[in-house]
Amino acid sequence: MNNGGMQSPTGKKRIVVLASGRGSNFQAILDTLGTIHGECVGLVTDVPGAYAIERARNAGVPVQVISFREYPSRDAYEAALLESLLALKPDLVVLAGYMRILGNGIVRAFQGKIMNIHPALLPAFPGLHAQRQALEYGVKVAGCTVHFVDEEMDSGPVILQKCVPVLPGDDEESLAERILEEEHRCYPLAVKLFCDDRLVIDGRTVRIL
Repeated sequence: MNNGGMQSPTGKKRIVVLASGRGSNFQAILDTLGTIHGECVGLVTDVPGAYAIERARNAGVPVQVISFREYPSRDAYEAALLESLLALKPDLVVLAGYMRILGNGIVRAFQGKIMNIHPALLPAFPGLHAQRQALEYGVKVAGCTVHFVDEEMDSGPVILQKCVPVLPGDDEESLAERILEEEHRCYPLAVKLFCDDRLVIDGRTVRIL
């Protein structure tokens, strides 16, 4: 399945970012937009005070705040989020520190068009506190994974992975910082590959053309 979508009038892929926090991976992607065949047409956040909003405004990216607390249920929040995403007509939805699990309706609506990055070498250490899990397990190598999102947590087809050594004396913070450096390289590259129509999902395998 080739994951190219309908392009904007500029001929570039339309990218929408979901973020809940400081948005450092969002910034890494923004910093490479001039060199890829894509444009960021919106940031959607569930946290009104997220620093990612400042990053978006500095880059001239439109912002929508859809605060979870303003909705009576998760289903109502998900419906509002889906409506917002459909209106933005993204070719690619990028999760950049978005701290909620997307509902199945959204995943199905954008199948093969949602990316996430996780600070571990999946399938090892899914879920929260991946760096802590790695340290507690005693692994010698950790890293990050960019993957397409499916209906399970951190289980979609792997696009790219980068490794970092686990050093003697590492704690959760120092390991997270070393992994984050690789995330900032890995995520923009995965987005570029998508925008260049070079990613093809074949079962659980993502082939890079």
